[in-house]
Amino acid sequence: MAQLPPGIRFIVSFSRDQWYRAFIFILTFLLYASFHLSRKPISIVKGELHSYCTASNDGKVRFSSQSQKARDAPAHQLPDNGTDCGWAPFDQENYQQLLGALDYSFLCAYAVGMYLSGIIGERLPIRYYLTFGMLASGAFTALFGVGYFYNIHSFGFYVITQIINGLVQTTGWPSVVTCLGNWFGKGRRGLIMGVWNSHTSVGNILGSLIAGYWVSTCWGLSFIVPGAIVAAMGILCFLFLIEHPKDIACSSSPATHPRGYENGAHRFRPQKPVPAEKSLDPEMQRLLLSDGKHSGHQNHVVILPADGGGGMAAISFTGALKIPGVIEFSLCLLFAKLVSYTFLFWLPLYITNVDHLDVKKAGELSTLFDVGGIFGGILAGVISDRLEKRASTCGLMLLLAAPTLYAFSSISKMGLEATIAMLLLSGALVSGPYALITTAVSADLGTHKSLKGNSHALATVTAIIDGTGSVGAALGPLLAGLISPSGWNNVFYMLMFADACALLFLIRLIHKELSCPGSATGDQVPFKEH
Repeated sequence: MAQLPPGIRFIVSFSRDQWYRAFIFILTFLLYASFHLSRKPISIVKGELHSYCTASNDGKVRFSSQSQKARDAPAHQLPDNGTDCGWAPFDQENYQQLLGALDYSFLCAYAVGMYLSGIIGERLPIRYYLTFGMLASGAFTALFGVGYFYNIHSFGFYVITQIINGLVQTTGWPSVVTCLGNWFGKGRRGLIMGVWNSHTSVGNILGSLIAGYWVSTCWGLSFIVPGAIVAAMGILCFLFLIEHPKDIACSSSPATHPRGYENGAHRFRPQKPVPAEKSLDPEMQRLLLSDGKHSGHQNHVVILPADGGGGMAAISFTGALKIPGVIEFSLCLLFAKLVSYTFLFWLPLYITNVDHLDVKKAGELSTLFDVGGIFGGILAGVISDRLEKRASTCGLMLLLAAPTLYAFSSISKMGLEATIAMLLLSGALVSGPYALITTAVSADLGTHKSLKGNSHALATVTAIIDGTGSVGAALGPLLAGLISPSGWNNVFYMLMFADACALLFLIRLIHKELSCPGSATGDQVPFKEH
């Protein structure tokens, strides 16, 4: 018999379950990356919405970017000899406040909507709920760009568009985290979700490149093209998303047997029989995460009724708040996300002002912050898995981030090379805690042992944590718009203060982890088979 080709041997070396998990991993990665892709254009287009033109000797109007005028103008002052050629109403001296209001309208709506989204999402099929959100988000992202083609200069039009877009985008995060949590258990959760959460940075990078391609020639397309991409991904979601392994008759999460999985085995070890009184119809079962308690004579997990079968009611909002660690991590994320989203929405404009680059090049350079964020998220996941200390890992990165932000404000003014280095380092330290809390920590708390197997809580807990973080995401860009006219250094002082506050809210959990490992999120050390 002829030997199988290498490619076929590679394919058959993985089980059917593993291929489905890989498919869901990639699909949810792309779905949420498209959400972030659609959020990035506003930060790229800001420099174009407020640009300048000067009259040349022959009487013709010559356009120049804000950065080019800034070379000859005092810091934080508009040039006196220029004729403003920006896009009304962003052509006024208060343009930074107006642009900040656009950010605030989107993020405030996102924060408010997120608290409701988790509660609604856990009562509806994820596939339908997420598909609706992506189609609506694509439509309203594109609508912002339509203002360019129809010459719309109403500030209210752009604000309303941002508000509705912020509301519909709240369908994304609870849905994809719940879906991924259904397919992957606690084993190596930090690493898996650290890699998966790089969709945030990948989406930001693609959004920057796509928006930057048209920003100087036709900025309307900088919104319409990302909007079309989000809508197209929504159609793929409707066609291919599988909410739970039981829907496709896949076995339960391999993470319940970490030792067998780590040594390269692709099949699960047989489980000890579940007592007869616990037996249920196979079509109505879900293998839920165990609380980690075991003895030398017992290593099976408990099988409870599937969520879809109505065996357990959805958890209430106040009930989710009572889960140990939810409030602390939520408040920590509020300040961590404040820092991250300030960079997301204002970094290109900062680079334009400080490094005197045009809008397109500043947008491209800002993607390095997201490149650093990819490595930061993965690094945070790996460290937290190895140490089994989520809060301590976040605390360490937050502690290092504060002096790094101070160095960024000083070193980035020394030239392009210094800016590149600080973008990578700051991106890693700022995005690491943010990525870890919104993924692995949220999933840990949503499957906390106090819930006794009620995985209905995952969407609600995820929404509470990310919704609270989104309050900070709304405040950060708004404060940056209000503070930046007084000097960019003051913006960085605000970011350092927020970073210190984020660390402060984790102190109790860090102390608890160091004195009692695994207690901050309810996880225990993975059991060893005897």
